Amino acid sequence: MPSHDYQRVYVWQQPVRWFHWINALCIVTLCTTGYFIAHPPAFMNSGEAALNFWFGKLRFVHFLTAYVFLGNFMFRLYWSVVGNKYANWRNFFPLTGGQMRQVADVLKVDVVQLDHRPARALGHNSVAYFIYAGTGLLTLFQVASGFALYAPMSGHWFPQLFAWVVPLFGSEQNLRVFHYAVTWLFGVFVFIHVYLVMYHDYVEGHGVLTSIIGGWKFMEKDKVQAEHATGVSSLPTKPSAPKNQ
Repeated sequence: MPSHDYQRVYVWQQPVRWFHWINALCIVTLCTTGYFIAHPPAFMNSGEAALNFWFGKLRFVHFLTAYVFLGNFMFRLYWSVVGNKYANWRNFFPLTGGQMRQVADVLKVDVVQLDHRPARALGHNSVAYFIYAGTGLLTLFQVASGFALYAPMSGHWFPQLFAWVVPLFGSEQNLRVFHYAVTWLFGVFVFIHVYLVMYHDYVEGHGVLTSIIGGWKFMEKDKVQAEHATGVSSLPTKPSAPKNQ
């Protein structure tokens, strides 16, 4: 019989929440401006071109946001070392048998729909952590490729640090194709991410959706005590099926 005795737990520290929303704003801005850079609309305007420098402004916003995106990412790497156990870098890699068992449990619920009882986790579940590790690698690629493409038109020293990336892909155009393709991967990720957050918030009722605003989630007290006893940030076990009310 499932427990209805819930405990309020502070999971997402304020720096993690700030990172999340800054990162979300950067991704939306970069994807939007990147799309128009790749497919500039043909605006008809009879005014002086020098007075309608909209494309240059668009590119400036893209480049400026890229610096913010990188700085925010570097801060998250720092916080993965000094933050609480839910933010720790160890969660992002398959280091334990419990994590791998939870991966199978989550896939059975979220992907193949073989089970309707979600795996309980106060932090992210293991699948989410591994996906975020993947998006972290994509972030590094976008940063390196983006600044490599920016280097020939910039006199600043920082973009020049990535000029070596272009020869690896043969030409700027080849690198641009990969840079643009990964942009669409981020778009797909955002769509799936928003859907799964809402899905888990509805199925689990643990405050997943609001936790990234206030930091608090709710979990059955026995599960919280089990987690504190083991010292891990995710729970590979699943609860009993709830009775119809």
